[in-house]
Amino acid sequence: MRLSIEVSLDYTLTAPADILLQIEAAAMADQWLEEQSLTIWSDHGVTAVPGEDGIGQRCWVRADHALSARYKAIVVIDRPVHDLHVLPATPARAMPGVLIPYLLPSRYCESDKLEGFVRARFGGLSGGALAAALVDWVATRMTYRAGSSQGVTTALDTFASRTGVCRDYAHLLVALARAAEIPARCVSAYAPGVDPPDFHAVAELWLDGRWHLVDATGMARADEIALVGVGRDATDIAFMTIFGEAQLCEQSVRVDRLD
Repeated sequence: MRLSIEVSLDYTLTAPADILLQIEAAAMADQWLEEQSLTIWSDHGVTAVPGEDGIGQRCWVRADHALSARYKAIVVIDRPVHDLHVLPATPARAMPGVLIPYLLPSRYCESDKLEGFVRARFGGLSGGALAAALVDWVATRMTYRAGSSQGVTTALDTFASRTGVCRDYAHLLVALARAAEIPARCVSAYAPGVDPPDFHAVAELWLDGRWHLVDATGMARADEIALVGVGRDATDIAFMTIFGEAQLCEQSVRVDRLD
């Protein structure tokens, strides 16, 4: 799968601020960058830093009055899609230490408050069968509704309302998976067919020794998702983190299949 990605960001600032951008598709074993360019208009230097878990990269930008950035890329994706149902369970004690943060509650994924629900609703299931059941539950119980959540909405809020956007779907699935002792992390990504076109958020579940991309909204398949960054929740994968205040002027994201 080859994807064409075009991103345009234009913001004004009320005062000078440091900005952390995370909009570049990551170079990985199962996706590589055929072409890529990032242009940022700034009177100051731009510094690249590694993304969470060493996946992808972020850029530090200093903006005085405005931020304008343009990103273009052609990404080639060659990622196998595995049937979750048949994957075995891994006891928590046998998991590598790097997975521990993805078993624990985080700011937007209060997995500890969902453990009782998971035990009652999905008791008897384990491993991939349990993971698949959680994905199906989120996909069928949730209603996608733009504007139904805010930046402070958590997985528990979404569990109660049953509505949200991709960020909320990812948070809820990640929280449920962690409550089921399945390591899970949030992923920022690009994907074709996202409606409305925008930055996309999905989940990754760790099963049988590797991470598996899952989009509970059903808008994208694992083999057509261009991963940007990973983390515990939206705190780590935000496309832009502003240490100050900014106002949106214009923003657009376009992702097209090339073959």
